[in-house]
Amino acid sequence: MEELNCETVFTLPVIGGISESVVVTWILMAVLVLLSVILVRNLKVENPGKVQLALEAGIGWAQDFFEGIIGKENRRYVPYLITVLLYLAAANTVAPLLGFKPPTKDLNVTAALAIMSMCLIEFSGIRKNGVKHWVKHFAQPVPVVAPIMILEIVIRPLSLCMRLFGNMLAGFVVLELLKFFVPLLIPIPVSFYFDIFDGLLQAYVFVFLTALFMTEEME
Repeated sequence: MEELNCETVFTLPVIGGISESVVVTWILMAVLVLLSVILVRNLKVENPGKVQLALEAGIGWAQDFFEGIIGKENRRYVPYLITVLLYLAAANTVAPLLGFKPPTKDLNVTAALAIMSMCLIEFSGIRKNGVKHWVKHFAQPVPVVAPIMILEIVIRPLSLCMRLFGNMLAGFVVLELLKFFVPLLIPIPVSFYFDIFDGLLQAYVFVFLTALFMTEEME
């Protein structure tokens, strides 16, 4: 239980206590921004280097993947989805490998991500079909389902939040139990699974479901 608590790292006069998950998020943001600046400094049209080719292949795959879900006409949302994917991948894998608690083990972080996704999902539907159609769709196919359709606005981010938080928490608990009950060498492959594979998988699932919900809302 002590490990699950989000400790306050320091306190600011106006904001108050700053938790460990926020500090780790700031560190990850700084690293991602710095890498972005460094890696795109010397882009070339002719004779690109291996790093540039690898970056273009990765970004190209992500764009094709999300455009395949939400459609090419909605590509304006792809940068947000890629950004969340990069953050979650770093938070779920790099942070624990460097000895930090993953920010996604904090329910506040997963809730904030889910709320942002909820706002984007509803905004995409309003932008695509207009406010009038967005309001009317709550009463389709019959007006009696309106309360359920309104409740769905809350259920979607809640499912995103709890799925990400629950999987990260479960992986952490399993690893702690293995470290306590079995020798040191046995948890190593299990740690590789939960810290890397499962972390990347949860990042993929989060942005995939966000894109899928956006597609449903726009339709």
